[in-house]
Amino acid sequence: MNELTSKQGTATVSRLSTSAADFHQRLDALLDWEGVSDKAVQARVDEVLASVKQHGDAAVIDATNRFDRLSVTCMDELRLTPEQLKHAYDHLPAEQRDALTKAAARIKRYHERQKPSSWQYEEADGTVLGQKVTPLDRAGIYVPGGKAAYPSSVLMNAIPAHVAGVREIVMVVPTPDGVLNQLVLAAAHLAGVDYVFTIGGAQAIAALAYGTESVPWVDKIVGPGNIYVATAKRAVFGQVGIDMIAGPSEIMVVSDGQTDPDWLAMDLFSQAEHDEDAQAILISWDAEHLDAVEAAIERLLPSLERESIVRESLHNRGALIHCQDAEEAVTIINRVAPEHLELSVESPEAWLDDIRHAGAIFMGRYTAEALGDYCAGPNHVLPTSGTARFSSPLGVYDFQKRSSIIHCSAVGASELGKIASVLARGESLTAHARSAEYRIRD
Repeated sequence: MNELTSKQGTATVSRLSTSAADFHQRLDALLDWEGVSDKAVQARVDEVLASVKQHGDAAVIDATNRFDRLSVTCMDELRLTPEQLKHAYDHLPAEQRDALTKAAARIKRYHERQKPSSWQYEEADGTVLGQKVTPLDRAGIYVPGGKAAYPSSVLMNAIPAHVAGVREIVMVVPTPDGVLNQLVLAAAHLAGVDYVFTIGGAQAIAALAYGTESVPWVDKIVGPGNIYVATAKRAVFGQVGIDMIAGPSEIMVVSDGQTDPDWLAMDLFSQAEHDEDAQAILISWDAEHLDAVEAAIERLLPSLERESIVRESLHNRGALIHCQDAEEAVTIINRVAPEHLELSVESPEAWLDDIRHAGAIFMGRYTAEALGDYCAGPNHVLPTSGTARFSSPLGVYDFQKRSSIIHCSAVGASELGKIASVLARGESLTAHARSAEYRIRD
């Protein structure tokens, strides 16, 4: 048995080698994740969605009391006022308020560069063609709560919506046992959120999708959540737009063996601490370096506040992968299509042309993925579970839609009508043909 594939059993994290006969099978098993396929979860979500659609506020209150261990009697108890949000911001410790403000400014500056413009052009016969970009009227943002609070998610979801020109932003955030996180409230104030409801899970998604007596319905729902949130978002798609079906957080780190093993261990921990289903993978062609990182993992793990979560995440879904060379590392990257990719190598720019699939790429030894989570500027709402093959980070474009503009001159309508007539009759759609033919000049 290969030396690197034999270190299992009691080890915190699995060791894989691309030279092992079962490597691809084991990698597939490691990556296997379908967060919305459980029939029991689907049934519970369907029940909640139907109840909220039919009974509105009453169903939201009932579900929130059951799942978040509350005892509220009306929606006013689940809505936060602008004054509460401002109070939270004003009373933050100065260091936290300063950090939140600086992060918000960086996120806004980055996303302002994403704004698309409307455009049009005129053809020789006077026909005008173009595209009109229009922001959504109302967006719903889901901010996770429970095992951890995420003020950064408030900024990452709300600021691009504001930059896009969305008129109203409705935020939902679960508060199990009624515990409010002041940083989350402060971030909502700073990001200009219009409505905040302390609800979560499928009931929150239903309220945003269908609207209730108190919760305005929205045009699109964005933001990550747990398995119930993901399942509910999939179910209401079509009634509203959604950004993506988000799975557990992921990080893939590629190291050339020259980065401090302690740094890399902590980078892996940074995603594994999200929850037990999160995934952290390190790839290197330096076997001794992998040994050093594994030793750092074992040494540093007991120092973490969320040790038990990290340990289970690494044991179930983590891996240290030994590959042959940098070229093989790129092949694995594109196979996995990771949410977060750290290129902890000497010349990361040389890798970019070959990397086709990754949500966000962190370049060089000093660029910890955690910087992207909070304050670098690019969005941290990213495609997971291999969907970076066809999806992109959340951005301004997710809060806008595009309308085509077609304004024909008389001459243009005549010339286009001749083409349309032939094609329409070829499809046996004579009304289409005749509609175009009426405008053809003799």
